[in-house]
Amino acid sequence: MKYAIIEIGGKQLWVEPEKYYQVNFINVAENTTINLNKILLINDEGNIKLGEPYLENTSLEAKVLSHMRGPKLLVYKMRPKKKTRKKQGHRQKLSKLLINKISS
Repeated sequence: MKYAIIEIGGKQLWVEPEKYYQVNFINVAENTTINLNKILLINDEGNIKLGEPYLENTSLEAKVLSHMRGPKLLVYKMRPKKKTRKKQGHRQKLSKLLINKISS
């Protein structure tokens, strides 16, 4: 089983080839192929390569399938005894990635 641990959007993510992942918004057009270089670890059938902090001469090819928005989160602020109430919603922008291949 081949997998990699990458850093994208300020988060670390365990990815495998031919699988879909939702990450924070990436500002590229849909159906665009991108190369990710911040790879922390690659496991290729038991052969583990560990970066310090990132691996050199490795890349991960991914395709941006679509852009979407996440579920709505409600933020409600209230100050008791002051008649102050504030209700606010937030939807995070997301991008859906398909991991094509991991090359080391």
